[in-house]
Amino acid sequence: MLHALLVSVFSANMLVATPAPAHGMALLASASAAMPPLGLVDSIVVEKRAHTLTLFRDGKPSRTYLVALGGRPQGDKLSAGDKRTPEGLFYIDARQPNSKYHLALHISYPDVVHRARSQAAGVQPGGDIMIHGLPNGLGAAGASHRINDWTNGCVALTDEEIEQIWSVVPIGTPVEIKP
Repeated sequence: MLHALLVSVFSANMLVATPAPAHGMALLASASAAMPPLGLVDSIVVEKRAHTLTLFRDGKPSRTYLVALGGRPQGDKLSAGDKRTPEGLFYIDARQPNSKYHLALHISYPDVVHRARSQAAGVQPGGDIMIHGLPNGLGAAGASHRINDWTNGCVALTDEEIEQIWSVVPIGTPVEIKP
């Protein structure tokens, strides 16, 4: 049955449907409402090309969500304002319940490598990269927010999705962001 699910990914701001992987672990966030509650996760993987965020528990994928990224999703973040989502290994270093977005999990960007690259290029690396919900007051947009990549480099979900994630992601959770 899971093999029959479709995973929607965004490519060049167009909706493309692809069959779910053979292992059947890719689950749409819209289907997650009927799923059992999650336990604490041990890691998060964001795949920029697929526009997905996957939660892992006991080293296995447990739930996958579709996401919006920075307005220029191809390539690694180099500087503040470049609208790119960084790539690399990070961790959740803060939880922000009162941000301008509906709940936010702060990612430990910039790391030493990103700081050095930015310094060598003579630019500031930026910061405030988060996994977050929609801007406060705009939650009714729901999944339609994913039509375009619109963040300044963050990973955005619906308010319902970030609430699910918020409840199972402690500070220190590793986050890998892949191209």
